[in-house]
Amino acid sequence: IKNLKLKQMEDLLNQIVEAVDSVREDAAKFEEKGNGAAGTRVRKAMQTIKTLAQDVRTHISEAKNA
Repeated sequence: IKNLKLKQMEDLLNQIVEAVDSVREDAAKFEEKGNGAAGTRVRKAMQTIKTLAQDVRTHISEAKNA
């Protein structure tokens, strides 16, 4: 069970890293060119990252209290 929880944590963290990496280009387009659609994609990605971060917090709290 401990290995499964560790795997879940690693998966969540990898998803966060992938989301941040994928949004960098859109962030640059928004900042440098004022591309509004890119800004929308950045906001959407940030919401996904926020949700993943909350999942990490929940996972840690559950492991701590178990």
